[in-house]
Amino acid sequence: MSERLAKISSDPLEPEAIDRAVAGPENGAVVLFTGVVRNHDGGHSVSLLEYQAHPDAERFLRACCDQVAESTGLAVAAVHRVGSLQVGDLALVAAVAAPHRKEAFAACADLVERIKHEVPIWKRQHFADGVTEWVGL
Repeated sequence: MSERLAKISSDPLEPEAIDRAVAGPENGAVVLFTGVVRNHDGGHSVSLLEYQAHPDAERFLRACCDQVAESTGLAVAAVHRVGSLQVGDLALVAAVAAPHRKEAFAACADLVERIKHEVPIWKRQHFADGVTEWVGL
């Protein structure tokens, strides 16, 4: 695989493009994770989220993808969205392709956890009652 797809974007995410970035004839399994903006958190109704990323966030995202790819030998890709997102919008799409499903699922779970804990992206939740809250600061 040439340049690994690891990107921060303000554009709507296209799962098919991330899937294509990892697919190949040697792989019998592609696990595609989509993180979707949900309508609730902590008992409150969420109306929208705002994601902001540190200027180096894409470098951190690439490092997460590289670490998983290097430790597993699998094809890995991830794109995280920033900006204002509505309920139902995709915030993260991560994909791993492998010859077999078990290793693809495990590597994708590892990738998503690394992204959540290592990439400096913060979200501001807007609740239906007008209250806002930063998460990840």
